[in-house]
Amino acid sequence: MRFGFWASTKNDWDHILAVSRAAEASGWDGLWLPDHFMPPVEGYGDEPPGSVPPELLPNHECWTLMAALAMAVPRVRIGAMVTGNTYRHPAVLAKQAASLDHVSGGRLVLGLGAGWQENEHRRYGIAFGTVRERADMLEEACEVITGLFANERTDFDGAHYRLQGAPLVPKPLQDPLPIMIGGRGERRTVPTMVRWAHEWNGWCNPRDMGRYNALIDRLCEDAGRDPGTIARSAATLLFLCESEAEVARVRAEPTGYPRLVGTPDQLVERVARYAAAGTDELIIPDFNLAPNETQEVVERFMTEVVAAL
Repeated sequence: MRFGFWASTKNDWDHILAVSRAAEASGWDGLWLPDHFMPPVEGYGDEPPGSVPPELLPNHECWTLMAALAMAVPRVRIGAMVTGNTYRHPAVLAKQAASLDHVSGGRLVLGLGAGWQENEHRRYGIAFGTVRERADMLEEACEVITGLFANERTDFDGAHYRLQGAPLVPKPLQDPLPIMIGGRGERRTVPTMVRWAHEWNGWCNPRDMGRYNALIDRLCEDAGRDPGTIARSAATLLFLCESEAEVARVRAEPTGYPRLVGTPDQLVERVARYAAAGTDELIIPDFNLAPNETQEVVERFMTEVVAAL
């Protein structure tokens, strides 16, 4: 199983670079960044009362940072978790991805999703559309990007995108450049992923992973696709605790996200559950960590938990 570190873009560049280098040096396999222009309306969840409105908090741009990390951190895979399809025309995104694949020496993963954060669209005048429209756009975008990566020229006449003899030169170094689709939508997102992508990601606990893996396998069987050609990854928050009392306190706190909570010895067993559920990569963000503790947690997770596996 691979392990990916998901750095928050709310921190300053020096911090993002330092923790990313620490993750690479301590053995992590991937670096991931969220693709957002501002926090959601409710903020990051850790703002003190009476602070500035969440939309005015710092938030760096994902693809710019990925290009910088590709030069500064030379070993690990790099990807967006995940690119909002509505933010960029898919032909432009394909061009960005091909260039960054060259810059990184063939280490890019093109993370892609339908887009969900309404305030970014409203503030910047980007069409948001309905859930169905965004799902339709994602389906078309996958076909456009795949065609541009594979063909000398690509024609496409869809409801949302149109291409006329479009070239993409140079092609990505990777053939194919892996597309990861993120999202748990069982009616549209996961079927679109099975049709076009090479990897899937969702916020999942081990039980969720078992259920989604079974769904992906069934959809692959229906589509005549080998399920082994799709890698599956889970995102989860990490709470590396020092005592049983701290474990109990963290577990009692409400959260809307899956969580890995425990002492290092307990986390070994909990990570093993993800592996047993068919998780190919565990992706852990630092959103819940204070900046001054992130690097220590990143290093300790690898030396005290992953090493024991």
